[in-house]
Amino acid sequence: MGGGDGGRGERPVDNFGRVTIIVQERRQAEGLDAHVPIILRDGALYDSDLDRFFLDLPLNGTRSPHSLRACGYDVVIWVRFLAAARGKTVWAAERNDIDAFHRARRREDAGFRISAASWNRSVASLEKLYRWAELDGLIAVTPFTHRTAWRRGHGGRRGQIALHNEAYERAAKRSDVRFVQLEDYRVFRDVGLRGLAIDGSERPGARDRNGMRNALFAELLVTTGLRLEEASFLLAGELAALIAQGSRSRQAWLELPLALTKGDRGRRVLLPKRLLAQITTYMGVERASAAIKFANRAGWKAIERPILVHRPTPGALGLGLIGGGAMLLDALTPEERGRLVICDDVGAPREAAVLWLTEVGQPVQPNSWEAIFARASKRCADAGVAVRVSPHQLRHSFAVHMLAMLIQQRLRAAAAPAGDMESYRQLLGDPLQQVQRLLGHASLTTTYIYLDHIVSRADTVDAAVEELLALVPSARAS
Repeated sequence: MGGGDGGRGERPVDNFGRVTIIVQERRQAEGLDAHVPIILRDGALYDSDLDRFFLDLPLNGTRSPHSLRACGYDVVIWVRFLAAARGKTVWAAERNDIDAFHRARRREDAGFRISAASWNRSVASLEKLYRWAELDGLIAVTPFTHRTAWRRGHGGRRGQIALHNEAYERAAKRSDVRFVQLEDYRVFRDVGLRGLAIDGSERPGARDRNGMRNALFAELLVTTGLRLEEASFLLAGELAALIAQGSRSRQAWLELPLALTKGDRGRRVLLPKRLLAQITTYMGVERASAAIKFANRAGWKAIERPILVHRPTPGALGLGLIGGGAMLLDALTPEERGRLVICDDVGAPREAAVLWLTEVGQPVQPNSWEAIFARASKRCADAGVAVRVSPHQLRHSFAVHMLAMLIQQRLRAAAAPAGDMESYRQLLGDPLQQVQRLLGHASLTTTYIYLDHIVSRADTVDAAVEELLALVPSARAS
């Protein structure tokens, strides 16, 4: 258990001297354990108990490769600091070590100083580590100091007493939410992703070969609030089943499986029917062509540890494995979804199962979408438009605009007759809670950050207020 599998080594993220303690992002293991980080000293396992903590992370709610990797780097910086600056092991840390770590990380020279938000993320990782160690009996008390705080309830729920880690910085309580105005988004989509001219006309030779696919992916993010990993690993069969259902409604509910979402919470998101129609076209033309190339070129051989499955039945809860056995869709991690290969009736691999494919039929990975968005942003800049967009910004954009629209509807409903207002309240509920459910936030506190940015949609709210004032009888009229 002491060795890795040749994964990437540690990045230069601290200034604590040349301590030969590194983190590897991957290890020799099957399934999600392959993404569990491992900390080494001089090529050997640093500490077996610390390794047990990392291996327990997926059981304690930390399951995405991104979160596992972030926790590994947070912990290794702390371990290196303790060894180089304090002469201690990870289990000997005390409160004064936390204070010294804070000085080193938050008051260091500008070139090495981290942001308050990064500091708070580090504290969250270390608190998780020491809570685990305390429960496991490795330490008598954590090096953090806590105080009790009254946490206000939301949506009619009662408040409660909660423990607050005093190492957190209040300055980082409000996140820097970067979102995109819809007008800028349209320019980014058409000019950056589709390769059109500023006036919307075609530019011969300048159009992105995957422009339709890329624009559709951006539309999916901005209209649903999906996380990048969630959207990247949707299965074509999941969308095909939704399309086949048919409905007179303008939108359709898409059920996100537990293991695909952050924290295994699962949720439902609304997809506009017009977007589903465009995805249908993509699946029938561009994706179908990519799948043919995948089959002709034995593309499945380029997928690491492919999972060969029978073609699923629309609406099925599981997948049949070639050679026998089955697996539930709810249990498939994003990484496993990217390895699914659908076979024909005789067991020959035909196509990758995910929705979004490269020109030769390989799954488009999340980091590839990041590169595609960066390239599109540069294309906008070259066209004289300063628009820079990342996939996660589109999730923020969805949240801000959706919250503004829901507030607008609530203001309109405030002037409706009592009966209508009551039925509206039952249908919609509190706007913040509605956005919380759509985004999959575990805590409403996380969703609250978007309230600070509603001012950027003042036109939407102001228009709603004007309508409200027009509906409410004036004092003179009464």
